[in-house]
Order: sequence, then structure tokens, then C-alpha cells
Amino acid sequence: MNNIEYIENFFKESKQILDNIDKNDVEKFITILFDAWKNDSQIFIFGNGGSASTATHFAADLSKTAIVKGKKRFKGISLFDNVPLVSAWINDEGWENVYLGQLQNFFQKGDIAMAISVHGGSGEGNAGEWSQNLLKGLQYAKDNGGKALGMSGFDGGAMKKMADCCIVVPFDATPHVEAFHVVLHHMIVFRLKQMIKDE
Repeated sequence: MNNIEYIENFFKESKQILDNIDKNDVEKFITILFDAWKNDSQIFIFGNGGSASTATHFAADLSKTAIVKGKKRFKGISLFDNVPLVSAWINDEGWENVYLGQLQNFFQKGDIAMAISVHGGSGEGNAGEWSQNLLKGLQYAKDNGGKALGMSGFDGGAMKKMADCCIVVPFDATPHVEAFHVVLHHMIVFRLKQMIKDE
């Protein structure tokens, strides 16, 4: 396969993904976030690896890009950005509690916990089961009067089953899933900005 063939194949697969993403899940996801804006709720976003960078990007866009002059603002917070705090939780309580511990500090009734993961908490590697720290964070939100949102890939994993709403990129390749999480988050943020303008 040469470069052009590879590129064409990637684009073809991307078109298939667009056709297969559940639009109703995306609409529900947007509605939950808009309700959070209306209710002044905090939105805590977290992930591992590349999904941690997507979580930070999503939080930044909610808190800055979605601003409409004269309107109140989103409270989007990435739980991966305070490196000393993250490293303290890992060192003292283990990686599986790094997001749960922070939510126990800051989460209030009505807030949102949003986890981003390629596999949605299913599968395992050398360190054991993947993304259990994300699932713990989502469960804490559900147990404490908040909502749990997810963005995942493959078959959605455990996250799809436990979240109040989970957008699944239905494809079995990490590059495609991570890329479409960013595409989706941009679409969601700019749709929310339109909705705030119209409010």
C-alpha cells in the first residue's frame, strides 16, 4: 500500500464512522451540557494518555471558546492539569484513585463528570484493567447527585453501560477514535455556543 492508498483508505473509514455515530446520543450529550450551563454546574473532564489531552482541550474550549458576551460562562475543568496534585494522588493512593480523589474535593450535587476513553474501560494491559480510574470517577458522580458522561470507541465498553450518556465512535482503531473525539468535541462546543446566543 502506498501513501495515497493509505490516505484514501483512512478517509473512507472516516466517512463510515460519520455515518455510524449515533446522532441521538450526540444530541442528548449536548442537552445535558446545556442544562449544566443553565444550572451553573461544574463539568469535570478526565482521561488517560491521548484522551487526557482531549479532556484538557474540551475543558479549555468550554471555558473559553463557548463564551458569549453578556452571558454566563461554562465551568469546564480538566482533572489532569494540576501535575503536582495528580502525582500526589498517584504516589499516595494509586493511579486508580487519581480522579476520584479530586472529585471528592470539588464535586457538588448537579455537577457533571465526563470521561474520555478509547476503549471505555474494557480490556487490559501490563498494569491491569484499563481506565478503572475513569469508571470510578463516573460512578462517584452518579452516587453523589450528578451526571456521568462518556466519550468512547470500539463497542463503548463499561463506560457505555454506566454513563447517563455515552457517545461511541464505533470503530476498532485508536487513531480514528481519538481523532473523532476531537471532531465531536469541537462540534459540541460550537453548537452550545449557538444555543447560548439564542437563549
